[in-house]
Amino acid sequence: MAALKQPTAPAFYKRHLCSVGETQTIMVTATGSTIVICLAACAVLIVCEYRGWKRGKVLLKILASTAFLALALQLDATASVYGQLILVGLGLGWVGDVLLLSQKSRLFLLGLASFLLAHVAYAMAFASLPIASTALAVAFAVMSCLGIAVIAWLWSYLKAFHRAAVMAYVTAIIAMCALAIAISAASGTWQLAAAAVMFAISGIAVARNRFVAPGASNKLWGLPLYYVAQIILASSVSGVQASAG
Repeated sequence: MAALKQPTAPAFYKRHLCSVGETQTIMVTATGSTIVICLAACAVLIVCEYRGWKRGKVLLKILASTAFLALALQLDATASVYGQLILVGLGLGWVGDVLLLSQKSRLFLLGLASFLLAHVAYAMAFASLPIASTALAVAFAVMSCLGIAVIAWLWSYLKAFHRAAVMAYVTAIIAMCALAIAISAASGTWQLAAAAVMFAISGIAVARNRFVAPGASNKLWGLPLYYVAQIILASSVSGVQASAG
């Protein structure tokens, strides 16, 4: 009986590389599809906001938020400490999104608390990366001034029990943004800084809608900024793994 012919080394490596390439192609396709789902759900969500379709708002917001959470999992966020912290932040954002669907004050405060913890998780993730100390100091000073300006703008619109919550929330945003900017200055790539700032600006849209001038126009600019920021943050877990590898 003839012996089975073993594949030669070049043939084996070629087959292995093809398998790796196919896996990477499938992964890119899957993550790309998830991003498209997130952005498409966001776009239709804005339409629902203008039309006042409550059931559509609930379903599409949950779909869009689930998509950015799924994106981080597809990119193996659990493989690094940074990724795990980003995943925690995204999960807390998902909870906050669901809670903010309600108009009840208690649920709004719980949603605010969930987003505050999300910012803390993101800040912890950023703190695990190399940071430019000078940029951190400058960014913290600038973001603090902007945060004070936002609080001053909102102050007269806030009830007493909202003021402490909003101040804590703004403080967390200042820390997150300053760290993201310091990381970007150290690395020379500015995606994380852009994501953090977009996330912060989307929070202004939420505050304006809740306390100052309710209306669908707030969602027109707030929702796209929010979801693009979450997509960038979710996608960043693969970059950190690549640099670590």
